Amino acid sequence: MSTDPISDLIIKLKNAGNAGRNTVVIGYSQIKESILEVLKKEGFVKSFRKLSVKGKPSLEISLILDNRIPKIKDVKRVSKPSKRVYMKSSEIRLVKQGYGALVLSTPAGVLSGREARKQKVGGEALFQIW
Repeated sequence: MSTDPISDLIIKLKNAGNAGRNTVVIGYSQIKESILEVLKKEGFVKSFRKLSVKGKPSLEISLILDNRIPKIKDVKRVSKPSKRVYMKSSEIRLVKQGYGALVLSTPAGVLSGREARKQKVGGEALFQIW
């Protein structure tokens, strides 16, 4: 049992890419599905679909690999269960000069840093990915 399902998700994506895997299957939750929507829009994940594995809802995620080199190089968890980090829309900055993305949980839903700045909403900074 994982105490931090978001960290579990992003580390599984990173490790699967580094191992040269095309797909990875994880347990389902609404927050994970929302995060994967953002990662798909930002170009870090090819696609994902909801399915049932042994009677439990799961998500199958297709990763982007270019000659066995993963699109996801690294991830950094910003807000942890022990320390929550909140940002105003004016505090949101680019990750790796625009090559990465910041994922936030906002009142408007889970958004990337770019979308949150456009909509002028702040929220809890979940993680950075590049």
